[in-house]
Parts: sequence; C-alpha cells; structure tokens
Amino acid sequence: MVTASIWLAMGLALGSAELKWEPQSSGTTVRLRGVSAVDARVAWASGDKGTVLRTTDGGKTWSAAPVPGADALDFRDVDAFSERTAYVLSIGPGDKSRIYKTTDGGAHWSLQFTNPQPGAFFDGMAFWDERHGVAFSDPVDGRFVVITTEDGGTTWKPVRPEALPPATAGEAGFAASGTSIAVQGTENAWFGLGGSVARVLRSMDRGHSWTVATTPLATGEGAGVFSLFFWTSKAGIALGGNYKQPDERGGTAALTLDGGKTWSAPTDAPPGGYRSCVAALTRNRQMWLIAVGPTGSDVSHNGGRTWEALDTTGFHAVSSPRSRDTAFAVGEEGRIAKLVSAAPTKP
Repeated sequence: MVTASIWLAMGLALGSAELKWEPQSSGTTVRLRGVSAVDARVAWASGDKGTVLRTTDGGKTWSAAPVPGADALDFRDVDAFSERTAYVLSIGPGDKSRIYKTTDGGAHWSLQFTNPQPGAFFDGMAFWDERHGVAFSDPVDGRFVVITTEDGGTTWKPVRPEALPPATAGEAGFAASGTSIAVQGTENAWFGLGGSVARVLRSMDRGHSWTVATTPLATGEGAGVFSLFFWTSKAGIALGGNYKQPDERGGTAALTLDGGKTWSAPTDAPPGGYRSCVAALTRNRQMWLIAVGPTGSDVSHNGGRTWEALDTTGFHAVSSPRSRDTAFAVGEEGRIAKLVSAAPTKP
C-alpha cells in the first residue's frame, strides 16, 4: 500500500494561504480515474480492475464496493447521489462499455447498459438528477453515439444519429475523468472532443438535438477537451491540452459566456499545463475553480480568467459536492486526497 506521507501537500502561492490537499488512505494501489463527491462526508471513487470505493466519514476510511464479474473493467466515471445510490461507467470497445448502478451502497449492482455496437467506445456520463442522464461515445460511421435515460437508468435510449453533427476525420472523445461531458440545470448538456479538432457539442433540450462549436484548445494526437464545467447556463470552462506534453501551457483552457456557442482563451492558462479535470469551490462567498492533472493542481478565483498554482501532487480527477465546501481528488496508485482549509476563511 502506498503510504500517505508520499502525498504530503506542498502548498504554493494562493493555495498555501488558503487550501491544501490532505492525503487519505484508499486501501488500494490501482489507478483511480473517477470521483464523485456527494457532500463533505460521502464520496465515491472508481478506477482500473473494476475498482469502486466509497467513504461515508469524509475520507477517514474508504471501503471497497466491488462490482461482481467486473475485475477486467476500467471504471473511468462514477456519478453518486447518496451514500446508497451511484452509477459507474466502464470504458472500452464493444461490450466493455457498460453502466452499472447500486441503490444499497455497493452491496449489490445492476447492469443497466451494455454497448451493443462493436465500433462504439463510451467516454463518460452525466446526470441532471437521479433519474435523468446522458452518456456519449466516440463516433461510429462518422456519427457520435449518445444515449439518454429518463427512468434512473432502467432503460437507456439512443439519440437519433441525425440529431448530432457529423464527426470530422480523426475526432474522438477522451475517457479521462468522465467529465468531458457536463450537464447544467434541467436540460443543458455539453461534451468535449479532441484529435483533429477540439470541439464541444451542445444540447439545450436534454440531449434530443445538438449543435457544435470549435474551441481554442490544443489539437493533434492526445490533445483536445478533457473536462467541462458550467456554473450557469451561459458561463462555462473547457480544460485539457495534450496529455502527451503535460508541461505545455498553450491550448489548455477556454471560456464561454454564451452557453458554448463560442469559446475564447482566458487571459492566463493554468500554470501546471495539461489539466484533466475541473471542479468548483465556494470560498469567502465567491466561486473558485480548481483544476487537476498529472503535474499538479491550480486554482482560479475569477471564473478561470487567471490561475495560480496550488500543489505539485498529480491527480486525474477532482469532484466537489453541491455545497462546494470541499473537494476530493484521485490519481495513480490509489491516490486519494481531500481539499481542506490551510487557514481560517472570512465569515
């Protein structure tokens, strides 16, 4: 087991005065790629070798919630709603792309969806609420594959291929942290792409129809949009870059103020380079953004326009609860940490 001392926080700049990562013991050494925080007490994590973990005490202890028969699956995405209810998505070609659900804290899991198309590869899912969700796959025959549920995942229905813009040659999604797809409100959804072009597809009607826009994020092999977050129906951020060149700062961030119709580069990019996931915090009555990647984590307190380094510990994914009062992050070798205050905040 990897010891917590390896992950001791190294606060820098803004982060050293306000925030730090507090390492936690996950009980595993597998790569963790998905995380979903319900509140400061309850969070779920997922990863390689069919791994699903859960904490109900703020991360003091993490327990395994194994999915029977899923040892060979890679769970890149987890979406949790309580200490009892959570969804996990596994990636891979053909029937390796699956969605499972538990309603009893991981004691039992039901297989809700198995991808029937040999050429499809599902990258992520997101939920407006416990019953309504959406997931997307890389393109098949030049069209992206999107499925939706309106009954808590009991049934997943494909969106008509004609409702989605055609894919360009060499374009695909990234199954990084499961956050290259995002939802907001009760009907808005977006998913990000990369490869030959870094685009974002947008739906304002719960996935029934889609439009597309180009972002200024990096393009090429291993490059594009890895994570999306919208704090209103209009304002949002896309993060990514090139994971094969993690120190490169160019083309790692884009902002929108019109719901994803247009995207522009911010004044400054995260100093750590490529970032695989972004989440929001509320600090001193303001919204902050926190971004993570293999070279560390960064913080923005002005909606992503400028950034400051927080820490050099690498993570793959980060999640904050609806209260935005903390965050959990996961990474290599079973790494889990919780974001805590390094100094008292103003009332």
